[in-house]
Amino acid sequence: MTKHPNPPDKSSAAGPLPAGMRVHAGLDVEALQQAFHERRTFSLAKDEYTATIHDNLMSAAYTIRDLMIDRWIKTQQRYHKTNTKRVYYLSMEFLIGRLMMHGVLNLGIGKEFRRALEGYGLALEELVEAEADAGLGNGGLGRLAACLMDSMSTLGVPATGYGIMFDYGIFQQKIVNGYQVEAPDSWLRLGTPWAIDRPEYTIRVRFYGHTQHHYDSSGHLTVEWVDTEDILAMPYDIPLPGYKNDVVNTLRLWSAKGTLDFDLSYFNHGDYIRAYERKIASENITKVLYPNDNVSAGVELRLKQEYLFSAASLADIIRRFRVHNSDFNDFPKKVAIQLNDTHPGLAIVELMRILLDEEGLEWAQAWEITVNTFAYTNHTLMPEALESWSVPLLQRLLPRHLEIIYEINARFLREVSNRFLGDPDRLRRMSMVQEGDPKKIRMSALCIVASHSVNGVSALHSELIEQTLFRDFFEMYPERFNCKTNGVTPRRWLLESNPRLSDLITEKIGNVWPAELSARTRAISPLSSARRTG
Repeated sequence: MTKHPNPPDKSSAAGPLPAGMRVHAGLDVEALQQAFHERRTFSLAKDEYTATIHDNLMSAAYTIRDLMIDRWIKTQQRYHKTNTKRVYYLSMEFLIGRLMMHGVLNLGIGKEFRRALEGYGLALEELVEAEADAGLGNGGLGRLAACLMDSMSTLGVPATGYGIMFDYGIFQQKIVNGYQVEAPDSWLRLGTPWAIDRPEYTIRVRFYGHTQHHYDSSGHLTVEWVDTEDILAMPYDIPLPGYKNDVVNTLRLWSAKGTLDFDLSYFNHGDYIRAYERKIASENITKVLYPNDNVSAGVELRLKQEYLFSAASLADIIRRFRVHNSDFNDFPKKVAIQLNDTHPGLAIVELMRILLDEEGLEWAQAWEITVNTFAYTNHTLMPEALESWSVPLLQRLLPRHLEIIYEINARFLREVSNRFLGDPDRLRRMSMVQEGDPKKIRMSALCIVASHSVNGVSALHSELIEQTLFRDFFEMYPERFNCKTNGVTPRRWLLESNPRLSDLITEKIGNVWPAELSARTRAISPLSSARRTG
């Protein structure tokens, strides 16, 4: 029988409070041990004899999260009090991975926390390995999003990330009889200690229905989107700490919820399955990362995913803007929205819809606000990989948005025609509407036209965008195109993933490099080193 260590003697300490009810003033070993003990006791009702490895993982993670929360609240208070401009990073994917070691390192308590756990006979590395990997992405796009959020926190940039709280992330890979087998990745099966649900900020998102056009008493055209089917988007917040700087930004992920728990009329007639059908269908929207789009139902579900998180994020951004501001002309002064590829591109059309239909702005004013707010990152040079949506699907699912897209395109093509006279082929190439059966909407064209900044993810990629894929648009708007070289954060991809190499680097050049990698590497480049020794 395994002998469990007793918790450290705390007879001299004040009586324990329920977990989360106090902010631990110190980050020494004793304070961390007491925090872990309280979390395991009061949050999980476990002791050293009954706690499983998952219980100990959750207790350790809650301890780390508690240390973030005070910094988190103070960071957000500072943003509100100064009414500062914020960056909002919209991405369908966030490969945030395991978060406990990341939090330990960014808080700067690695040695202390490791010793605190050893007092309970626990190893930090074993608990880290037991944490579920939040694989909310498929590759480079999600990695970039996670790295940029970490970097903005470390640089102290006021930023919020927006994405989707997928119940199932990227598939788990298993090798059976020499073949790869894909298994569902139910990363939330045992819950996650990092996400805090915020039902008070739930957003109602509309689908389907139709539009009604009429003129008001002043002769102004008004459009109403009516008879819609609504779904609720409920946010979950994950704290993202900067590296040893007391800044904690937010990643807000949306989960789809039904507007009603069930249809009471069907339930009362004994049709229990049908009573829950609508609720289940609504919540399926955020179940799986990137549903199979080989069938029409999968394509529609993918579009629903993209619009749900885009519309909910924009509504949340506007709610926050209204706390301290009333004039939408100031919107670009307080809000910068970065689109990570075209997946959140419908946020462009959603902002136009709100400014036109709900705020009553004229087109020119609404369009200027929109262009000055959005920026777009392109991730691919392959034309066949560029996202497009069929017009019939958009007409059925988002009828008002299709009308606005057509109007954006018509005005844009008039601008192109005036700029490049007698070049009808250029109009065809640059149109947001791709002719065919069915017609399709080119999302990349929409994102370029509606953004004040367009970037690739490397110098070569950005150059090829300008010379090949989007050459027509570059000739139209050369000032919008620029390069932002894709990279990785040294906190996750060196300090955390390779501690022995990190220790060696620190021994040679000091401990500033995790936050100032470029400056330190320039100072010790091989060329400069050779000059010193040669």
